[in-house]
Amino acid sequence: MQNRIMITGAGSGLGREIALRWAREGWRLALSDITDGGLQETLKGVREAGGEGFVQRCDVRDYSQLTALAQACEQKFGGIDIIVNNAGVASGGFFDELSLEDWDWQIAINLMGVVKGCKAFLPLLAQSKGKIINIASMAALMQGPAMSNYNVAKAGVVALSESLLVELRQSEVGVHVVCPSFFQTNLLDSFRGPTPAMKAQVGKLLESSPISASDIADYIFRQVAEGEFMILPHEQGRMAWHLKQKNPQMLYDEMAIMAEKMRAKARSVSS
Repeated sequence: MQNRIMITGAGSGLGREIALRWAREGWRLALSDITDGGLQETLKGVREAGGEGFVQRCDVRDYSQLTALAQACEQKFGGIDIIVNNAGVASGGFFDELSLEDWDWQIAINLMGVVKGCKAFLPLLAQSKGKIINIASMAALMQGPAMSNYNVAKAGVVALSESLLVELRQSEVGVHVVCPSFFQTNLLDSFRGPTPAMKAQVGKLLESSPISASDIADYIFRQVAEGEFMILPHEQGRMAWHLKQKNPQMLYDEMAIMAEKMRAKARSVSS
């Protein structure tokens, strides 16, 4: 193993914490994001943690920027061993309120950004027999109310990861998918939705989470080392996933009640 890793969305939040976790093991890191400021801060932290690397601005919606990043990894590192498709944005709103533009934006970043990342880096990963780590969400498995476009995009990331898991086994490229629940992060900075009330409700969920991005990065590091495909960092998330597998109808009923409460709350705020 050459110890070379590329991370999208590395300028903040979970992306930054994943970078710092691998840096502590002395890895070389290719860090990308759409903002330069956050990337420089992450690189500084990476160096202090014992890692080394470079930063490159990259919008995951643009395939040519991802192929340019792959070329930079080849030039500077001679290849890549792990890619982490982490860049993502939050959104929420009931289906009847979401515009088609909201859907396009969400799918373009949270799903197609991952597809393009895998596509751009697969030739390098095939050479190194490397690993793909795709960051999805518990929303991919549980489909909570008032976030259908986010749920669909993240479910697509799980389906893509499952497809790659079976297709790439012969070429010895490993695949992992991570489904965190809500955790303390700056995801809301990118939040897009039709109502301010929805943003406030998601904000409360993020704040109430007892687990930090740093905890999740550490859990991912350990599970990848153990070869686990489906990585569920939250205890509650693991319990909810087991429940859904055993009794999906019970969960749908629970979610429907939650949707009614959310609609009632949104109405009381707007009236």
